[in-house]
Amino acid sequence: MLTRKRDSWCSARIIEAFEAKNVKTLAFSFRDIACNAGFKPEVKVLGLDIRELDGILVRPIGPGSLEEIIFRIDTLHRIARLGIPIINNPQAIENAANKYYTLTLLEDSGIKVPRTIVTENVVEAVKGFKELVKESGEVVIKPIFGSKGIGITKTSDVEVAGRIFRLLHRNHFILYLQEYIPHGGKDIRCFVVGERVVASMYRLAKGGWKTNISQGGIAQPFKPSSEVEELAVKAAKIVGCEIAGVDLMERKGEVMVHEVNSQPGFMGLQTSTGIN
Repeated sequence: MLTRKRDSWCSARIIEAFEAKNVKTLAFSFRDIACNAGFKPEVKVLGLDIRELDGILVRPIGPGSLEEIIFRIDTLHRIARLGIPIINNPQAIENAANKYYTLTLLEDSGIKVPRTIVTENVVEAVKGFKELVKESGEVVIKPIFGSKGIGITKTSDVEVAGRIFRLLHRNHFILYLQEYIPHGGKDIRCFVVGERVVASMYRLAKGGWKTNISQGGIAQPFKPSSEVEELAVKAAKIVGCEIAGVDLMERKGEVMVHEVNSQPGFMGLQTSTGIN
């Protein structure tokens, strides 16, 4: 298992589940990997030829510099070419890591997504903000890469938005704006494995608008309709994930997908539903 935190709650539960099935587990991070070119073994992990592993389950690859992230993804592609099964596959991880690219894949396949504007241009961002705020009342500004609700803000003030855009631009960040969906303080997380949803929950915002469990959101067991389950499975498949946490929102009778996570946490889901 490739994980940045061997002792995290999710990693520990996965190791326990493997051991219960008599599967020997080696937990390692990218810092334990060395890659070669021109001589063998091509990839080593903790000094071992990585081809000694039967497969790799990838947990969150963690934050890092651009060089580190590119190297990690390149390493996964190299390992995959050596014939070692990887879940999720490197392309799926790439697809899901970029929020904008994920939305384009979903929209191109006919799945409803929030209205979103992405640009490097501050003037275009301000114009887009005014357009979105006119329709939705508030606009969410978020990083194009990221998780756990970190770095996300919501505003209806164009002056505040402009200052945020200029600050982000000066620091070479992409400007990512999304309409705010009034969700009644909750959204849906479906945990997809293969062709089915194995567990679902409502994520309830606590004292704010962010529903992320890591931001204080509360997990509540939820039985989705067949329509929601089919949508979640379809979204995961479009992105290329065998395992995915699919986040959906309900608005005026319609359901839209706003994110697909290729390395989802599941502490809130497992503790609230009792499903392993």
